[in-house]
Amino acid sequence: MYQLDITLRRGQSLAARDRGGTSDPYVKFKIGGKEIFRSKIIYKNLNPVWEEKACILVDHLREPLYVKVFDYDFGLQDDFMGSAFLDLTQLELNSILYYRPMDVTLTLKDPHYPDHDLGVILLSVVLTPKEGEHKDVTMLMRKSWKRSSKEFSENEVVGSYFSVKSFFWRTCSRPAFPVLGFCRAELQSAYFQNAQFQTQSLRLSDVHRKSHLWRGIVSITLIEGRDLKAMDSNGLSDPYVKFRLGHQKYKSKIMPKTLNPQWREQFDFHLYEERGGIIDITAWDKDAGKRDDFIGRCQVDLSALSREQTHKLELQLEEGEGHLVLLVTLTASATVSISDLSVNSLEDQKEREEILKRYSPLRIFHNLKDVGFLQVKVIRAEGLMAADVTGKSDPFCVVELNNDRLLTHTVYKNLNPDWNKVFTFNIKDIHSVLEVTVYDEDRDRSADFLGKVAIPLLSIQNGEQKAYVLKNKQLTGPTKGVIYLEIDVIFNAVKASLRTLIPKEQKYIEEENRLSKQLLLRNFIRTKRCVMVLVNAAYYVNSCFDWDSPPRSLAAFVLFLFVVWNFELYMIPLVLLLLLTWNYFLIISGKDNRQRDTVVEDMLEDEEEEDDKDDKDSEKKGFINKIYAIQEVCISVQNILDEVASFGERIKNTFNWTVPFLSWLAIVALCMFTVILYFIPLRYIVLVWGINKFTKKLRCPYAIDNNELLDFLSRVPSDIQVVQYQELKPDPSHSPCKRKKNNLG
Repeated sequence: MYQLDITLRRGQSLAARDRGGTSDPYVKFKIGGKEIFRSKIIYKNLNPVWEEKACILVDHLREPLYVKVFDYDFGLQDDFMGSAFLDLTQLELNSILYYRPMDVTLTLKDPHYPDHDLGVILLSVVLTPKEGEHKDVTMLMRKSWKRSSKEFSENEVVGSYFSVKSFFWRTCSRPAFPVLGFCRAELQSAYFQNAQFQTQSLRLSDVHRKSHLWRGIVSITLIEGRDLKAMDSNGLSDPYVKFRLGHQKYKSKIMPKTLNPQWREQFDFHLYEERGGIIDITAWDKDAGKRDDFIGRCQVDLSALSREQTHKLELQLEEGEGHLVLLVTLTASATVSISDLSVNSLEDQKEREEILKRYSPLRIFHNLKDVGFLQVKVIRAEGLMAADVTGKSDPFCVVELNNDRLLTHTVYKNLNPDWNKVFTFNIKDIHSVLEVTVYDEDRDRSADFLGKVAIPLLSIQNGEQKAYVLKNKQLTGPTKGVIYLEIDVIFNAVKASLRTLIPKEQKYIEEENRLSKQLLLRNFIRTKRCVMVLVNAAYYVNSCFDWDSPPRSLAAFVLFLFVVWNFELYMIPLVLLLLLTWNYFLIISGKDNRQRDTVVEDMLEDEEEEDDKDDKDSEKKGFINKIYAIQEVCISVQNILDEVASFGERIKNTFNWTVPFLSWLAIVALCMFTVILYFIPLRYIVLVWGINKFTKKLRCPYAIDNNELLDFLSRVPSDIQVVQYQELKPDPSHSPCKRKKNNLG
């Protein structure tokens, strides 16, 4: 194991990639095809100065350090500015007691245009051993100390010194100790320095292991824009805003035809650096059928903001006109952790009691955003797909909960990897879905997908180790392999219910919408099925009016007279309550009339086949097929159909008890509405509702608009999501008992 300390100094004479003859460069470091560092962006500069440090642990020196430079283009693909390799085997190996930085100049090249001069990158590098040489040097020193009870002659001391010193003499610019004045006290001092250094190295290793964990959360509320630049011919704009913090991105909704948009959107970024970071903000004007117009940009330096305090910022847009108004809050975070299987929070009785106390019913109003605690044990996988030409894979696992994303280590050349890692998360929404994805690590390209499972938190059985069959990317069918997980969820039911009625957290790492003939057809069929329910109900009512069936029409006529004569407003939620109760008793009595939606499953399988075909043909079709303006219109229609169909399916699934927690919550709400409407006159209810709506902006000027009913329905899965979240039955051959029997046979 080696520690590689790199200081990214500066760049010189870099390539110009923007129209103004400048670039916005940033640098990536990769080892073994895996990104290990990304620098900040230096805007409009061909001679940027970074002075950023990175501490990296490497297992061996065979893999070179791959340095790539890009020009940052917000909203577009970043332009390549050159790359270079640093051969780690050629670096000076420093000692544990004394080391000096090595200045390195890397000449950037483009493999496609090797003759082009793309400038240079200046680094300062220090390579030190972490294990083997430490032990050898320490042993040599200990041999000297064992003799410390005897009288040392100066020659003995100097001889011991030279046996140690020979280890690192070649790496020092001067001797570590003056030879003639060397004494036992100085040798012992060097020993204690070495012991302290080893302790710090262990801490550095631990820090590096958790380097992809965030130190805090940046909560951002985009309030409004003021006096933005008019980009359209009508003197208005259709503005939206993009945010970027490192690799994290967020795009606001589009506000049509206004120069003073009111967004009222809230989202969170993870803060990975202790010193903060810089949020890049750009405003754009949406133009259908052509490239969006740039309105302006600004930045927020998080290192200048105090923590645990909300800051109202009015930011002037550079290279444009107008202001953006934001609320930014920095909070410390201990919401996630990674540890080995031996370190288990819930197996520690004291820690488990503290967690149970934190989410007990008595602490309902303490930190409403902290709903619960999730612990995920990623134990192992078996029978994975072979992604490499050698018939093996280099699998690693990604565990995601909303925007929280953690990774295991990579197990090289193995189809049955053992990870034995424990991940912990704080739950902000009990209706979230835990996603566990297995990838194959590749050196020269992005990781290959091996399989995925999606597990709703409310469907988890605590403390049970289960084998989950890995699914394809669309979560519609099985792929090769199973993954063994043990999951525990502890949450406060009251907090979870209250959080259900506020807007759902939006994921800022999501695939962009694409145009698909099969997807468009699927959404059309789903919407048609929802509409046909209403059409068939209308036909049924009309048949009662036509007396097609006299007994049915007579019964309907009597029911109509009874209901109209005795109707009260509280009967509306009462009828919905009775419908929910009726379906509940049908389910518990074993007369469940819910049918598996094979139509949706068939559509998803057809769509998956089309996706595979599209992936194979995409290289042949070229880029021209993606620039037609009609594509954007079709995507909008496709998404509208999906929203309409999902809305109808979510209502159906609420009454079908697809998610019992939500159905029980609906029963409680309907009971409350029934009682309120029964005892309180309607005009008082409307009066309270109107006063609340009119005074909401006066009481909370930066409150985010929401609709509690729509927020509730957004937590109910659609039919597509029900299919995606279904747990597949594992192959019996993956059972440990079965495997042992086969081996014995």
